[in-house]
Amino acid sequence: MRGRIDSPYLPTLELEQAELSLKRGAIAGIDEAGRGPWAGPVVAAAVILDMKNLPVGVADSKALDADARELAYASIRKASRIGIGIADVGRIDRDNILNATMWAMAAALRALDVKPRLALVDGNRLPPVSCEARAIVGGDAMCLSIAAASIIAKVTRDRMMVELAEVYPGYGFERHKGYGTPQHREALARLGPTDVHRRSFRPVQLALGLVAEDAP
Repeated sequence: MRGRIDSPYLPTLELEQAELSLKRGAIAGIDEAGRGPWAGPVVAAAVILDMKNLPVGVADSKALDADARELAYASIRKASRIGIGIADVGRIDRDNILNATMWAMAAALRALDVKPRLALVDGNRLPPVSCEARAIVGGDAMCLSIAAASIIAKVTRDRMMVELAEVYPGYGFERHKGYGTPQHREALARLGPTDVHRRSFRPVQLALGLVAEDAP
């Protein structure tokens, strides 16, 4: 299986090494996958890398094709400490997508078998965590720990959506992973929403007739 990286730049250990030179203690990278789709959960991952046994092929998950992500995923899992947090559709609709994402990130950190001293979080917001944390905009493209977390979150969620495609045939979840493609929009109009569609999202509300097409 071959993979491709569509980026001239790769994330580095610069941030982690700077922090490790100042203080002792594990550093976790945190990222999520699935904030934008109309269906399925949000999945967050927290990854603590083994600095003496680094994974290969790690880059921002958006810069990797599916084969490269799978290879990097296997490499990360072999040598890293990993925590996963999953916010289901019920939580997304109840708490809104931002709060559900923050909850999933915090849950991923709690799922680690050691408590890190510092969490490096992709984005401009911090989840409610019990350790020092730093938000890094574009962190998945700069920081190796966050990039590793982005891959774990993305592959984990993609596999879940492939499984959901078997439960809900006809929607194409195995291809678009719940994102708002023309195929997904057509399936929503033809088949109606499933239990895993996010009813707080406008395209699903339109399919249910809860809002008008021209409503603000």
